[in-house]
Amino acid sequence: MFCTLVCPLRSRSGTFLLLSEGTRLNRLAKEKSPYLLQHAENPVDWYAWGDEAFCRAKDDDKPVFLSIGYSTCHWCHVMEHESFEDESVAALMNSTFVSVKVDREERPDIDAHFMRICQLLTGAGGWPLTMVLTPEGKPFFAATYIPKDNAYGRKGMRELVPEIAELWASRRAEVDASAEAVGRELADRARESSGTGGAPDPEAAGQAARQLSRMFDSENGGFGDAPKFPMPVLFPLLLRAWERGKDPEVLRMVEQSLTGMRNGGIFDQLGFGFHRYSTDAHWLVPHFEKMLYDQALLLLAYTETWQAVGKDFYRRTAEEIAAYVLRDMTSPEGAFYSAEDADSEGEEGKFYTWTEREAAATLGQAELGQFVETYGVLRPGQNILHRDSADVSAPGGREETLFAAREGRIRPFKDDKVLADWNGLMIAALARAGGAFDDPRLVEAAGRAADFVLHRMSPEGRLCHRFRDGETAITAFAEDHAFLAWGLLELYEAGFEERFLSRALDVMQGLTAHHWDAEEGGFFQTAADAPPLPGGRVKQLSDGVIPSANSVALLVLLKLARITGSVEYQRMAEAIMRLSPSRGAEDAYSHAFFLCAMDMAAGPFFEIVIAGIPDGSDARSIAREVRRRFIPRKVLILRPTDDAEPPIVRIAPFTKPLASLNGKAAAYVCRDHACSLPTVDPAKLLSLLGTG
Repeated sequence: MFCTLVCPLRSRSGTFLLLSEGTRLNRLAKEKSPYLLQHAENPVDWYAWGDEAFCRAKDDDKPVFLSIGYSTCHWCHVMEHESFEDESVAALMNSTFVSVKVDREERPDIDAHFMRICQLLTGAGGWPLTMVLTPEGKPFFAATYIPKDNAYGRKGMRELVPEIAELWASRRAEVDASAEAVGRELADRARESSGTGGAPDPEAAGQAARQLSRMFDSENGGFGDAPKFPMPVLFPLLLRAWERGKDPEVLRMVEQSLTGMRNGGIFDQLGFGFHRYSTDAHWLVPHFEKMLYDQALLLLAYTETWQAVGKDFYRRTAEEIAAYVLRDMTSPEGAFYSAEDADSEGEEGKFYTWTEREAAATLGQAELGQFVETYGVLRPGQNILHRDSADVSAPGGREETLFAAREGRIRPFKDDKVLADWNGLMIAALARAGGAFDDPRLVEAAGRAADFVLHRMSPEGRLCHRFRDGETAITAFAEDHAFLAWGLLELYEAGFEERFLSRALDVMQGLTAHHWDAEEGGFFQTAADAPPLPGGRVKQLSDGVIPSANSVALLVLLKLARITGSVEYQRMAEAIMRLSPSRGAEDAYSHAFFLCAMDMAAGPFFEIVIAGIPDGSDARSIAREVRRRFIPRKVLILRPTDDAEPPIVRIAPFTKPLASLNGKAAAYVCRDHACSLPTVDPAKLLSLLGTG
């Protein structure tokens, strides 16, 4: 809570709230975003994104300084401490600009629009993202981190801001021409990148794997050089390529990467969970922040790899990721928080690193030698715990002792906002892991989060993007609908609760009603009734660290079309596929999840229906055998036989006549619209699925 407020002080330079002890809070003190609240005491006269800021810019004839970041961004903190907390820099900014702060996690639409422009103008991107705009929202300057004074080969704020002020005052025609040129170039590139379509190709995953092999780091695993991101969306694609062709080199890329990452410093060896990326090529020195979406997608990658090859190392790692999320990233109501910071006590990684002396004081000399050997604690200063890449042994008592001691340290900041899309990813991953490992606890955790999003984040039946501090806000984006629907589908297949399948249909109905492009197909990121952005509505078709809404929606539509028999869902899926780039398999790094969905469309596709008593041991046994196998192109349905008209029959009418055999649960398998005779034998079922 903030201290007792006195009266607002209004001046030409801005509006600040005076606190009783003399501290000033700017407009951001009224926001819910943890990132914006971090800047509430800056002397910069910040606005949140909205009409008020742009109207002020027009009235005062000032450019808009737009700063986009997120609460756990290390270099965002650096720029704040250097510049936004500095009175001299703030004075320059307040006299030159109307300054606007945006939380990229709350407003991914704003971030995506201006990130495209930054990459167009500079050839790179990242956060903090810094843009200077006309009062009409047209950009004419782009950068990422800007130091206070000239450094790192970059011009500093104290020199740059006066230059922009002079440019704005004396060369306005050049500024306007530059802004118009940026808009035209962005529009031209959007037209050039529009999809040319293509039929689903069963060979595409293999082509993509060959393309990725040229980027593969054969020494350390992963793709590319430093800095190295896990890029978890690549592993499901590689596994699908391996499932089709059984090329051992494709599987080696997956296994070497996942093993190196789990044993590297990028993984929290004591408390589990993955840091955001490695600053080196060896997975050793991480950027220490932890993001929910990374945990979700890596949990899925390790689970699928266990399903594919059955090695306990991958299952254990998946369970460790889940343990971290359930322990440290779950709200009392069951929803999942967004992130944990890299910094604590003003130092990046301080919470996670150890000196040899600290380890000795905690473990004692008798245990220290083996610990030093296992985790590479050699340097006299701070050490990042890591293991030999060939070590697949399970952690033991030493790790538990050190973890307990570490819990007494000052923790990094936790961003406790709840995002519908990121929760959808974690719901999907936990449900898949819970089903694969036959762990009801994980399925129940996914169900609690789903119920939270469905009930607390859907006021009046309309899904919203963000929940924090009791407030639900921001109209849902396409990602919110698509990712949540995916999570609900995974929940249904993991536990056969029809309500989750029914709600998946509802969520997709909301996505279609508010985001579908009826002319060309595909889903716009923003809803039709959302406040417009300067660049208009866009459709994201490429995948980054996180899949695009259209990639996930394509997967969901394909599965729902098979479950419900809906021709409309199939037509929508085909319309999205027509938007795909014809050379997508040759750009797998940017289309990995889309190619996974296209691989599903290429078939063979299995509809598996278990007809039996839901709680019967025979039905559970069949379901368990299916869930633990890597069968990427399937839907799994339970048709209860203890009810003549169960809810699933209304959703999937083709299941109505299906019955058990001689009192035993029977599995019905259809492959690409051709059905086999039912079987009560799990081994026979696996043979039909090609996994026996």
